[in-house]
Amino acid sequence: MKLLVTGGLGFIGTNFIKYTTSRYPETHIINIDKIGIGSNPENLSEFKEKNLYKFIKGDIAEENLSEILGDVDAIINFAAETHVDRSIADPKPFIESNILGTYNLLETIRKLDNPIRHVQISTDEIYGDILMGSFVEEDRLKPSNPYSATKASADMLCLAYNRTYGLDTVITRCTNNFGPYQYPEKLIPKTIIRACKKLQIPVYGTGENIRDWLYVLDHCTAIDTVLRKGKSGEIYNISSDNELSTISIVKKILEYMDKPHDLISYVDDRPGHDIRYGLDSSKLRKNLKWKPEHDFNTSIKYTIDWYLANESWWSKIISAKTLEPTPWKTNKG
Repeated sequence: MKLLVTGGLGFIGTNFIKYTTSRYPETHIINIDKIGIGSNPENLSEFKEKNLYKFIKGDIAEENLSEILGDVDAIINFAAETHVDRSIADPKPFIESNILGTYNLLETIRKLDNPIRHVQISTDEIYGDILMGSFVEEDRLKPSNPYSATKASADMLCLAYNRTYGLDTVITRCTNNFGPYQYPEKLIPKTIIRACKKLQIPVYGTGENIRDWLYVLDHCTAIDTVLRKGKSGEIYNISSDNELSTISIVKKILEYMDKPHDLISYVDDRPGHDIRYGLDSSKLRKNLKWKPEHDFNTSIKYTIDWYLANESWWSKIISAKTLEPTPWKTNKG
């Protein structure tokens, strides 16, 4: 199989490429990434000498993709701007990457003769929040911020191109990921790094907002399952049943690192902050026989240890802007 992975230098894309090449060593991977915020060429530095791996620096919203897509079997579209806080400060890059980038991929596929499976990597955030119960794939979308609105728009494009043009599109919507190589602006690495530097840990509002936490390798196996077994035109939720509040995550990290709770600093809540996300992934589990394999407590300890052991990785990419306590106020432009 020959895969085009977009955004493969980002957190989930990096882990997916490492997972795929380990499990399927004969897979040919083309990785296109514009090396924007969240991308790091060092993530896959060991792949430079591999014959079945090719890196292309490029923006999927702007590139002429017909030559790149000419002989691939499938696309895994990770490429996206993903941080809610930055989308509040400046929505434009999210519209360009998440909507126009997806459109450019789909339109290129439409004009080619060879069939290409397009796997769109989406998010639980497009459903909005839910106080009780869990969303299923057919539920109404109600995004709360520019990031989730642009991801919902990309999903709609995929469904429309499937129905109107017969493109082989399939969508995955996952809960919050964590694990190695996650960019330091996100909650878990940001908490670990600020604790390492003895800085206050910002917690939005009361810290009682609840997310379902999925270890990144479980997300990779789910994507792989959908790629190979998913039905064209379908949507598959991915969840792990690890629902935890922000404040409980922060406290777990501090306790494991043997840091005091008085490092916690409650700051202004983010505008439009969703209270709770909940996804029902029974469709994926029953129809495609997938399930998460990683225990949360073991995985969060491994993740913390990875960041502690890889300061040389994150020290090169952090800045005051990356670690800003309330980035939606200051990270404009």
